[in-house]
Amino acid sequence: MMFRITHCLLTAMIVMPFSICRGEECEQITDLNLKHSLRGTSLEVRLILFTRENNTCGKLLSHDDPFATPTFNSTRPCTFLIHGYRPTGSPPVWMTTMVESILSRNDVNAIVVDWNRGAANVNYFQVVKNTQPVAANITHFIQRAGLNLSSIHMIGVSLGAHISGFTGANFKGAIGRITALDPAGPSFRGKSPEERLDPSDAQFVDALHTDMDAFGYRDSLGHIDYYANGGSDQPGCPKTIFSGSQYFKCDHQRSVYLYLDSMDQSHQITAYPCSDYSDFLDGKCLSCERFNSSGCPVFGYDVIGWKDALLKLGQTTTFFTTNQETPFCKSGYKLEIVSWNSEVRWGSITITLKNSTQETETRIDHKSFKFEQYTETTLLAQFERDVYPVKKITLKYVTANVFTPRYKLRVLRFRLTPLKPGLRPMCRYDLLLEENKDVTFRPIPCHYSNF
Repeated sequence: MMFRITHCLLTAMIVMPFSICRGEECEQITDLNLKHSLRGTSLEVRLILFTRENNTCGKLLSHDDPFATPTFNSTRPCTFLIHGYRPTGSPPVWMTTMVESILSRNDVNAIVVDWNRGAANVNYFQVVKNTQPVAANITHFIQRAGLNLSSIHMIGVSLGAHISGFTGANFKGAIGRITALDPAGPSFRGKSPEERLDPSDAQFVDALHTDMDAFGYRDSLGHIDYYANGGSDQPGCPKTIFSGSQYFKCDHQRSVYLYLDSMDQSHQITAYPCSDYSDFLDGKCLSCERFNSSGCPVFGYDVIGWKDALLKLGQTTTFFTTNQETPFCKSGYKLEIVSWNSEVRWGSITITLKNSTQETETRIDHKSFKFEQYTETTLLAQFERDVYPVKKITLKYVTANVFTPRYKLRVLRFRLTPLKPGLRPMCRYDLLLEENKDVTFRPIPCHYSNF
């Protein structure tokens, strides 16, 4: 069953169906409210076009005659932006920024797929049923416009990720790229590849997971899957229901803001291939030899530069951690400690780095670590900001002991290696760490030996 596609692009927080901009009518995503959602909405798909010529004034594209819109040029690459479930009926607050960011990076047709009428419904299962017809409408438009399939990039959020997959499947995986931002889990978990997004839906599929224990999808769906902060609880998001609606949507929505931040090339995040999040936090997955000279892949918009390497490797699962707000990128180090206690010690480590003007601290305490004589313990240390070159380092050895005498950790060698290529490691030798007490020192050049 085909639904009428009227026209084209934009998203904003403005409540009018269109605004007057430079004497022109500017289209917005359909603005509805909770009353519409309670009544339920019938599906209508509108395509809103933004280009560098009309980057703040969306133009409605005709489903049957795309070329009736003067700013539409079918020879340009096309990026489709597809929102997900809208239980309150409001337009996505992030869409305008997403459009602006994409157009700042590339000269493309940025096409917002407005299916708010159909996505606004308290009956989630009816909304899920609408995803296939939305994909059919996008498919029809692409065919009518005669677009170059390999130049199409679809960015789908939640249900929009699966709509992208269905569209790609209609073209037998010939479209260039699908980016899935926390693809929806409910109604898709356990389904066959034909009933959800999968790697065969495009030449390259990258997927980000931020809420896999609730609204997102847990398993791998792309050629590369990113699990930010393990894929579930995101830093800064509420932990209790008393925080209101943010408790339900913060983790899920974080995927969009992480992706937006990745478009700023000074905020790029490195993602590390690993079998699970625990091994990543333990510093066991910091080598990217499999990518040869490319190094570890970055997260987000620019991962397309790793496409060839990733396609050779098959499905790749990666992890990274973030700050709770932009810039989300952290400064990472590989920490290696060799102790010389005759008895095994257990505990965690707190590290503070200082340069001439700033300092930053991290607590590596996701579990208690084993420090054994002449055995190297490797950990991942990640800081909120980059303070390299480091002038002073403060260490604290922490245990859970309350009633027993304070333990001491004797360190034969401490080495801290920046994960950013080209920076020198920092060392210190013969340190005595007394439990819960700060020890501050200046790092020195490392002497390379067995210990």
